[in-house]
Amino acid sequence: MTVIQTRTGSTRFPGKVLRPLGGTPAFVRMVERVKRAWHAGTVVVATTDLPKDDIIEYLCMLSDISCYRGHPTDLLDRHYRAALSFRADAVVKIPSDCPLIDHRVIDRVLEEYLTHSEEVDYVSNLHPATYPDGNDVEVVSMEALTAAWLEAKRDFEREHTTPFIWDRPERFRVRNIAWETGRDCSLTHRWTLDYPEDYELIKAVYGELSTTTPDFGVDEITRLLDGRPDLRKLNERYVGVAWYNHHRHELKTLNVG
Repeated sequence: MTVIQTRTGSTRFPGKVLRPLGGTPAFVRMVERVKRAWHAGTVVVATTDLPKDDIIEYLCMLSDISCYRGHPTDLLDRHYRAALSFRADAVVKIPSDCPLIDHRVIDRVLEEYLTHSEEVDYVSNLHPATYPDGNDVEVVSMEALTAAWLEAKRDFEREHTTPFIWDRPERFRVRNIAWETGRDCSLTHRWTLDYPEDYELIKAVYGELSTTTPDFGVDEITRLLDGRPDLRKLNERYVGVAWYNHHRHELKTLNVG
């Protein structure tokens, strides 16, 4: 199953997932894109049990999207309990701030996991990242997720779901997928939705590509932005911003800077 963690209460950009892309909330557009992946399985929006996120559940109902509601800040608990509810063997974790995610990238990570499921506990394209920021895909076995749920104690391990796993390669079998082009755009191209400037970029990209190439992905977006530096400037001040920048001293395997 694929879990898209979603809430309205972003501190940096409240209600960001409800911002329209082509007249439809961004998180619904994202679910549409994720569902194009062959290996996504059941796609579930996992939101909080707070009243302000009733709108997420309502929009999921209108759009025929499976929805689970759980802990507001303990994302590890939310993912674990959602997985139990849907009887998952493995969980694909994708944050809702990736509305331009490419289903081909999702399938590439999942094919690696499925091909080697007896040999790996966790596969992602993030350690180290090479794809443009906003194509985050992680897949974790239910066994590894359960171990993390039982044992993780630090706040950031609970809030971000998977650090307990990928930061312990001596215990868990961890594998990474690099962008097959050989490029590394992880710190130069930002397509994630955290700030109003990010939304302006994402809205512009969606407007440019969705009508002519509905199935647009990483290749089409990269070509567009390589030729449109004016669009890349919209959110360039936030390129390289990530949650783990505040935890470098606590993460043994973090490959940044």
